[in-house]
Amino acid sequence: MKKNKIIFSVATGLLSALMLISAGMYFFNYDEVSGVFAQLGYPTYIIYPLAVLKVLGLIAIWTRLSTTLVYFAYAGYLYDFILAFSAHMAIGDGQQGGAVVATLLWLISFIYYKKVYA
Repeated sequence: MKKNKIIFSVATGLLSALMLISAGMYFFNYDEVSGVFAQLGYPTYIIYPLAVLKVLGLIAIWTRLSTTLVYFAYAGYLYDFILAFSAHMAIGDGQQGGAVVATLLWLISFIYYKKVYA
């Protein structure tokens, strides 16, 4: 049981770092991020709301105040990673690696969340 909690904590910690870096870029490097979003074919008006949701998702996962919110956070992250991967593949810019890493961390975090807390 302790091993499972450690694996959950490490995977979720790394996923959290990735999400916080991403949200930070969205907030503090808007011009560059909006250029990438436009290149990927996404509207730029979703940048700030997406950054806020990334942070709120982390709060939901780490506090575990509501199982429903935790599952919504995990679902939202997976949806985000799939769309990021698909968009980068569609334009062929070779930048889909981040989405792959994020999805692997998501998978480990989600599996071990269910083992430890569900």
